[in-house]
Amino acid sequence: MFRFAILLPLFSSLTLFSADDVTPAIQQVLTRQQDAWNRHDLEAFMSGYWNSPQLTFFSGARETSGWQPTLERYRQAYQSSGKEMGKLEFSELKIKSFACDAAFARGAWKLTMSGGKTPHGLFTLIFRKFPDGWKIVHDHTSATALGYHLAGCR
Repeated sequence: MFRFAILLPLFSSLTLFSADDVTPAIQQVLTRQQDAWNRHDLEAFMSGYWNSPQLTFFSGARETSGWQPTLERYRQAYQSSGKEMGKLEFSELKIKSFACDAAFARGAWKLTMSGGKTPHGLFTLIFRKFPDGWKIVHDHTSATALGYHLAGCR
């Protein structure tokens, strides 16, 4: 019994990281991103990403490194002449933490474009917790083959 009393504080200090701890905060980041996208505000959308040259974004068999190049990739794909952003919707979110300051989210995305096109696919995001909140440090996004060139959409 004495040994148990000594070990109990040790084991009770070990935290099992559950999605319940981080889910609301990460869902809030994704909701803010979705809302920003639907306002066509890419800078606000990008505030969910880590503003660092070490940010990584994988999509369409391309790797983009850095916050600014990722923003430029989105601009080229969705705000250049003849392009549109559409309405973004996230669904099927699953969020799991694997450390007190690290988590991943996976889910589905869909864009509703004018003319009825609905490009969609899946994503996996790695989040880290910084002093200013949870930020995406890695984004891996895939799209279904719809004959729609997807240069960087989630």
